[in-house]
Amino acid sequence: MFRDMRRIKQALSKEDSIAVLSQATSGVLAVSGDDGFPYAVPVSYVYDDNKLYIHCAAQGHKIDAIRRDEKVSFCVIDQDHVVPEEYTTYFRSVIVFGKARILEDQAEKRRALEILAAKYSPNQVQGRLQEINRLLEQTCMVEIAVEHLSGKESIELVRQKQSKP
Repeated sequence: MFRDMRRIKQALSKEDSIAVLSQATSGVLAVSGDDGFPYAVPVSYVYDDNKLYIHCAAQGHKIDAIRRDEKVSFCVIDQDHVVPEEYTTYFRSVIVFGKARILEDQAEKRRALEILAAKYSPNQVQGRLQEINRLLEQTCMVEIAVEHLSGKESIELVRQKQSKP
C-alpha cells in the first residue's frame, strides 16, 4: 500500500524516526482540501504511542477536510542545513501517513490536550491544567493514527555516522 523508499541506505530506522517525531515541535499536516486541491498547514503537535495529536479551532479548512477524508500525511523536518560549497543540503526528515479523527469524547480530548500541553509547558503543571479546564469545550483535538512512517537523511549524514568509531 505504501511505497518503499528508493534510497534505502538513507532510511532512518523506525526508532530514529520516532525520536525525530518526539523531539520536533512543529510539522506540516497535509489533507485533501477544497475542490481536490491539497491543503498543507503547519501545526504544533505531540507524538504519543503511535499517534499524533494536534489542536485547532472547531471550524475551518483542515477540520472540514478531515471530516470529508480521514486520510492525511504529516511531515517533520529535523535538520535542514544548506552546504553551498558542496551543492547539497544535510537534511533529516520524517513523513507519516495515517487516519485522522476528531476527538469527541471529553475524556479522550482532555487526555490528548494534557499530553500536548505537557510537551510545550513541562514545568507549568498547574497553569496548563487551568488552561485546559478553561478552553476544553471550545478546543478541537485531532488524533492521527500512524499507519506508515518513514524517515530519511542525506547521504552525507549517513557517511558521518558510519565514520564515527
